[in-house]
Amino acid sequence: MIQKIGKDTSDLDGFDQKILQLVSRDARMTVAELSEQVGLSKTPCHTRLRRLENEGYILGYRALIDPVKLGIDHIAFVEVKLSDTRAAALEEFNAEVRKLPQVEQCHMIAGGFDYLLKVRTRDITAYRKLLGEVLSVLPHVAQTATYVAMEAVKDTTLLE
Repeated sequence: MIQKIGKDTSDLDGFDQKILQLVSRDARMTVAELSEQVGLSKTPCHTRLRRLENEGYILGYRALIDPVKLGIDHIAFVEVKLSDTRAAALEEFNAEVRKLPQVEQCHMIAGGFDYLLKVRTRDITAYRKLLGEVLSVLPHVAQTATYVAMEAVKDTTLLE
């Protein structure tokens, strides 16, 4: 079952929820395989799948790439505190951070700092260079704090 995440999902019945769970685990599943596992014939299953896409429950499909094989398995979480948090400054920071491929995630945070970044590099040396030459000179960055991940204990998608 889909966990309640704020939005009322009562418009999703058991079939819809099962479709979302299955495609979140294997987006390459054919409609025939999906319909068999959901317990619907192909046409209604395909119709529901398209409706879930059109209504924005399914945002897209992507391949999960192994970062270890690519040599970018060093993960650092970076707290960023800005010197200016007016709307224009936030937008300027947001625009620049979106351009950085090493920044896997960027979240605005309510608390003692302004942003939390998940950064992926090949090693600590590459991270240190990125921090010193790129992250710390982003617009309005006043302070950073880094936390290096030693092991991923849980790393799943929403519906797993």
